[in-house]
Amino acid sequence: MTAAWLVRVRRAVGPSLIDPVERDHHQTDQAFRRRRIVVAITLVAGAVLLGFSLSVRPGDNVFYLLTGLVALSWIGGALLSGPLHLGRIVFRERLRRPIVTPIVTGLVLGAVFVAGALVVRELPALRDLVNSVLAHARYGALVPIVAVTLLNGVAEEVFFRGALFAAIGRRHAVLISTVIYAAATVATGNLMLVFAAFLLGLVVGLQRRTSGGILAPILTHVTWSTAMLFALPALIHS
Repeated sequence: MTAAWLVRVRRAVGPSLIDPVERDHHQTDQAFRRRRIVVAITLVAGAVLLGFSLSVRPGDNVFYLLTGLVALSWIGGALLSGPLHLGRIVFRERLRRPIVTPIVTGLVLGAVFVAGALVVRELPALRDLVNSVLAHARYGALVPIVAVTLLNGVAEEVFFRGALFAAIGRRHAVLISTVIYAAATVATGNLMLVFAAFLLGLVVGLQRRTSGGILAPILTHVTWSTAMLFALPALIHS
């Protein structure tokens, strides 16, 4: 029974998280070095801006400006670094653009975080860390908050699973990109945000490795972000 269950799970998640599709995304050595330089500069600039954006008083309109600049820095750096790819996964024995599977993955990941939130809200120290991030969602205008949340979700995947992932090379790209993604959030000074970035980064990193592109990570990220934006404030009270 256990073996059969594991086989079914492996068959379900394999095409999206485990089994890489064949692709040819080679770069010249010169283009690869250029990508690494652009990525390094963008990473520093984006992390600094991210730290500033989350230090703004909740409800202050400057927050929207800074988060918009963060997104533009990620996207701009990614586009300047070199070619990006959408990617494909195997679905019903054909290569297709990943649409439904990453959305479902984002919902499942959101459910895991919601379950974790039920524990976190009972621990005052952790609850306070989460509330410091959720303050912008509570006191900001809904439409701009949703807009910057979705924009930054897309921008982070374009950069971290697009440009950065490609700049790492073939060895340990999932782990390295995940650690760098989590480290970039250290500038916010919020350990819960760093922890969330690591878990999310690991999942979307596996998607990037499997599909060879950024479409699946983008869809998972924005689905997860939207779920968190609406679910966590209701679950974790300040």
